[in-house]
Amino acid sequence: MDKGTTLQEDVAKGAYKQSLKTLLPYGMLATKKWLAEQGLSAHALDNAVKTDTLLLLATGVYSQYSRSVSWEGVVASMQRMERRDGEQLPPVVVGGLSALSLSGLSQYLSLGNTPHIHLYAAGKLPTWLARLSLPVEFKGHSTSKLWPESLSKDKAFVKEYEWEAELPPVYFSCPEKAILEVLMDLPESVSFEHADELMQGLVNLSPRKLDTLLTTCKSVKAKRLFFWLAKRQSYSWFSKLQVKDYDLGSGKRVVAKGGKLDAEYLITVPSHMASVSEG
Repeated sequence: MDKGTTLQEDVAKGAYKQSLKTLLPYGMLATKKWLAEQGLSAHALDNAVKTDTLLLLATGVYSQYSRSVSWEGVVASMQRMERRDGEQLPPVVVGGLSALSLSGLSQYLSLGNTPHIHLYAAGKLPTWLARLSLPVEFKGHSTSKLWPESLSKDKAFVKEYEWEAELPPVYFSCPEKAILEVLMDLPESVSFEHADELMQGLVNLSPRKLDTLLTTCKSVKAKRLFFWLAKRQSYSWFSKLQVKDYDLGSGKRVVAKGGKLDAEYLITVPSHMASVSEG
């Protein structure tokens, strides 16, 4: 027992530390707001920082001291805090290129020195994400023009990445969902050539999952691009999808500026790729 403290104070301190380990295990982080909602006072947090129990990662964001936090820990922590009572899934998931990478279907590295972790949500990402000093950059994507809310909450289209034992998993889009998320950013952030390379690796997609995703997907551009790219590969799952069953909108869409119009899907594509497709 420390000098000047009572047995009751020591017991309370021990219980507090145990509570903190439960709420904030090594490798995870939490915001001041979330910790307060779990019953930790601002005074207790301040003391934890002063005694090197907690590390202040950014204003209002904490982790346990003596352990660095990886991007997986950041995302798992965010998903845990963002999830509301009764919800099966958090409102934000790892998607697009990052999800394909987690499935082992993309070896593509981000251009430049800083890898991107692509996060998909209907709303905006927490502002504290940008304040963290990590060797990665979190890139937010809105799903409001891609999926209805019901699809975003469907666990059938989300996988769990067990990045460390006894810690919450990272939730990420299944490959069928992830490729449509990627195509939303074509050609602004993803090139036709890169998308074509990705499609070449998607040998074993589920026709059943694709049917639901293509039926509910709100983006005509993503759906037309998906069918155009899928046709180039002629995988067995593609033959089980009937294009006429899906709403591909009407009229021509310019996707590749200065490209050639694909007569079947009415999208402009790079001329050098159009000749291969038509051949």
